[in-house]
Amino acid sequence: MVASTHWLAAGTGMAMLEHGGNAFDAAVAAGFVLQVVEPHLNGPGGEVPILASSADGDVVVVNGQGPTPAAATVARFTGLGLELIPGTGLLPACVPGAFDAWMRLLAELGTLPLREVLTPAIGYAAGGYPVATGLAAAIRQVAPLFREHWPTSAAVYLAGGPPEAGARFRNPDLAATYARVLAEAEAATADRDGQIAAARDAFYRGFVAEAIDAFSSGGEVADATGRRHRGLLTGEDLARHDTPLEAPVRRGYRGYTVCKTQSWGQGPVFCQQLALLEGFDLPAMAHLSTDFVHTVVESAKLAFADREAWYGDPAFADVPLDTLLGDAYAAQRRALVGATASAELRPGAPDGRPPRMPPAVRAVPPGVGAGDPSLQGDTCHVSAGDRWGNLVAATPSGGWLQSSPVVPGLGFSLGTRAQMMWLTEGLANTLAPGKRPRTTLSPSLALRDGEAYLAFGTPGGDQQDQWSLVFFLAHVDAGLDLQAAIDAPAFHTTAFPSSFYPRTAEPRGLVVEGRIGSGVVADLRRRGHAVTVAGDWSLGRLSAVGREPGRLLKAAADPRGTQGYAVGR
Repeated sequence: MVASTHWLAAGTGMAMLEHGGNAFDAAVAAGFVLQVVEPHLNGPGGEVPILASSADGDVVVVNGQGPTPAAATVARFTGLGLELIPGTGLLPACVPGAFDAWMRLLAELGTLPLREVLTPAIGYAAGGYPVATGLAAAIRQVAPLFREHWPTSAAVYLAGGPPEAGARFRNPDLAATYARVLAEAEAATADRDGQIAAARDAFYRGFVAEAIDAFSSGGEVADATGRRHRGLLTGEDLARHDTPLEAPVRRGYRGYTVCKTQSWGQGPVFCQQLALLEGFDLPAMAHLSTDFVHTVVESAKLAFADREAWYGDPAFADVPLDTLLGDAYAAQRRALVGATASAELRPGAPDGRPPRMPPAVRAVPPGVGAGDPSLQGDTCHVSAGDRWGNLVAATPSGGWLQSSPVVPGLGFSLGTRAQMMWLTEGLANTLAPGKRPRTTLSPSLALRDGEAYLAFGTPGGDQQDQWSLVFFLAHVDAGLDLQAAIDAPAFHTTAFPSSFYPRTAEPRGLVVEGRIGSGVVADLRRRGHAVTVAGDWSLGRLSAVGREPGRLLKAAADPRGTQGYAVGR
């Protein structure tokens, strides 16, 4: 069974299962199709954290977040007169992590050959696919930028004018890139594992790396600063890259165990929220009542304040996760949840250590993409489960067509994930060479009674671990089935600094879907929340796959966005 944010990806994943593959094969094939059909939401130049579990609950994290280039120092950026890392262009590029992460998952846990999982993506890129409404809108919004500043992107996306929704769109350069990777892999050896290794070499030490190196260092491109800069990413940075496999962060909640990435992602903030909420009697509160929403939001503010102070790449930062997720710390923090909305950003002091926070965000001068939501990319998600009890959740993102120009000849853009790092020394998420940015990408996998039970996730940047949490609470505490839990009205707070350039925050900010009800909105405002009422079906694009005893599989996909799909038989 496969659920994804795009119907072509879900269908591709299901095809892999019908061809004898497992859930991991399905996720890999779906992931490559997502790079083709949702280039405004992810691409080969981006990243993908993956949580994979066998039926016995053995969970592994595939760390698909690439590190910063060796030349990416604070001094290098401040020497350019920058106070923030720009959100567009070449400067914020990290090593592309997505391709290697998918290959690592295929090699370690998949069963199908490389050709089988790459063929659908090559076919859609070469033969075309129907343009989704969101993709058509994204290209239309950035068309002036492409024409004026990024001609390599215009050559791919504006060759026949901006495509209309529903029109067939082809990316022959991307098809040729995938096809050459496959051809070089099959020419190297007939062995399956050898072909996967050769494909990784073609990307990170072969023609793909060479093209990225030449483009990154070959000329200056306009970015969100309003100026032009060269990139810092080199072929040597790619050649050093190797995707690690890691243990997940775990947190129990009412008989379930939720697994998330380490602190190079924001995933542990989901666990911190669970630790705080476990001390409240949420089941006794009416689901989506004023008390429920207020309690969840005020707890989220505390957890995300800790994210700002403490989260970062654990290879570079001393992140006190054991304390942050512990019962004693949660009890101490829980006492801060009051009857009214807090306007303060209140990180804690785990183990008595004083928190260090990023600087106050100042106004950013207008530039190419400065504060322009049309240039802020989004994300995809795919979850899969199979008859053997395997589950996988993956959240691909980055390499957005609207945030960086297309690399000539490759058909895809580089990522801009380094924009999430700070140029202030001494922070957990301070920029440093070879360091992974503290990403927002946050797939989830839950165990029940020690066995793999549920894989889920959503696009949404800082909102991922809020919308996913609201879904999880609806399922676990309110007893809603997967589809009803996804369909329930969603909400999130914006009261902490955004992870994306230009790093804005809205004290007391709370966004709710209108379906939550005017009475609840009025009550929340009386409690001091600055409530914005969004569209009735506008927050989140969740998808989920679960398994019950007896090999029964279930799945659900979000009607929001009109692209999500869940398929199985």
